Amino acid sequence: MPAPFDLVIIGGGPAGYVGAVRAAQLGLRTAVVEREKLGGTCLHVGCIPTKVMLHTADLLERLQDAGSLGLEVGTVAVNLARLQQRKAQVVEGLHKGVQYLMRKHKINVFDGSARFVSPTRIGVAFNDGSYNELETTHALIATGSAPRSIPGVVIDNVRILDSTGALALEEIPGSMVILGSGAVGVEFASLYRALGTEVTLVELLPTVLPLEDQDVGGALERIFTKKGMRVHTGTTATGVTPRGEKLAITLQRGEETMEVEADYLLVAVGRAPLVDGLGLEAAGVATSNGAVTVDADLRTSVPSVFAVGDVIGGSYRLAHVASDEAIHAVETIAGQEHPPMNYQAVPRPTFSIPQVATMGLSEQKASEEGHEVRVGRFAFQANSKAAIEDEREGFVKIVSDARTGEILGIHMVGASVTELLAEGVAAKYLEGTVVELGAAVHSHPTLSEAVKEAALDALGRVIHA
Repeated sequence: MPAPFDLVIIGGGPAGYVGAVRAAQLGLRTAVVEREKLGGTCLHVGCIPTKVMLHTADLLERLQDAGSLGLEVGTVAVNLARLQQRKAQVVEGLHKGVQYLMRKHKINVFDGSARFVSPTRIGVAFNDGSYNELETTHALIATGSAPRSIPGVVIDNVRILDSTGALALEEIPGSMVILGSGAVGVEFASLYRALGTEVTLVELLPTVLPLEDQDVGGALERIFTKKGMRVHTGTTATGVTPRGEKLAITLQRGEETMEVEADYLLVAVGRAPLVDGLGLEAAGVATSNGAVTVDADLRTSVPSVFAVGDVIGGSYRLAHVASDEAIHAVETIAGQEHPPMNYQAVPRPTFSIPQVATMGLSEQKASEEGHEVRVGRFAFQANSKAAIEDEREGFVKIVSDARTGEILGIHMVGASVTELLAEGVAAKYLEGTVVELGAAVHSHPTLSEAVKEAALDALGRVIHA
């Protein structure tokens, strides 16, 4: 048995490896147990490979209209095999970077599956078939989540896909139905529509991106429809039947029933925390609705055991949130003082085409919480840089408190908005208001001027609208 550790982290994804680096910086003898590859779902079959393919898809859309920009490029075609190769190269390069970080910080990495024997003893079934147990003062659960399905639909990653299967296709589908229009659903809808697939997007709730501000979902649905997608909101799938080389998907909206044929069905209805096989009962770690229960410092029902990221459930199943939660938990373990996690300042990017970027409260939620709401809006149609780049779709919307000017939420749709949102996040952390955001000088011509104009609109002083 290795010498006792100060901290053993179960899971080597964005939460696990970031937490391990911070723990090492704080002088904790740290180990990470990962059953697959360091970097986890996000790096290997999630965030990173999806965005590699979306980057190419976005360029493809732009190049197809290159003539309007004064470019003669001829016929633009997709080489999916080469795109898959590039995706693998990017992922492997970043994977090697994470491996280097583990070596640099002298972090012990064990390849295998971990299971609690007690709160301070963790058994590891190594991938080579051997077994050992690790003694530790503290443990951090960072096992993430896995795609879930709906009753009666079995994901086989042949014709009925989850996100991992959708990333691995060796041909561009002629047609695809996507169940669920959260971030995963709209990203894959954007990707495959840009590659030439006929896409049908199905959402049970009334709007696309139903957890976001209603104006965001409405705008994205209009843009998707203009791109040739079929969007069915307030609709559910009630059956899937093989029909030759296709699938027949039965959809239900109220009393109306319809059938859609497609080459593939992508199930993107959410993810479930990965807790099976962890031996949480042996450690005395409590769960609720399938997720590990934690307090404000990410401590479980066992004081020496912490949990972060998707495994704790919640509304913020995002890699960057998991990373920051891991830092927070590790600093707590090390006795560091730090402010609590500020989830109202968490950026929520969606890398659809066009992009969506949000933070904080929607207009409706802010009103429900008792705020006297004042909203500022600015459309990219009136922004000089958007006109230069021919990216006029979308807007910036700022939800503020009418009395104090406090920024309650920011909601954007458009090109590069996942980058623009960082300004609003910084302003929120610094307790800035729409007054400061509107007073700050922004370079011209830039897309960021839309943020300033939206802030000025909340003050009744917008210039270019």
